Amino acid sequence: MTAIEQYLIDTFRACQQGAPMPPPPGRDDVAVVRAARNYQQFRAVLDGRAAHHPWRAAVRRLLSRPRPC
Repeated sequence: MTAIEQYLIDTFRACQQGAPMPPPPGRDDVAVVRAARNYQQFRAVLDGRAAHHPWRAAVRRLLSRPRPC
């Protein structure tokens, strides 16, 4: 059963029982990723390391990579 199918079943049950509707699948995915990134930066500060933004390092690696001719 897919997440969409399970969501539809849960929504139907919520309507039948008068309960609040469940959140749609994937609604909080961005918030979870952002919280994980913030936690990693927080742990870096507590460990005494610099808390750099992860995209800066990725862009720096892409731009400094030698290109084949």
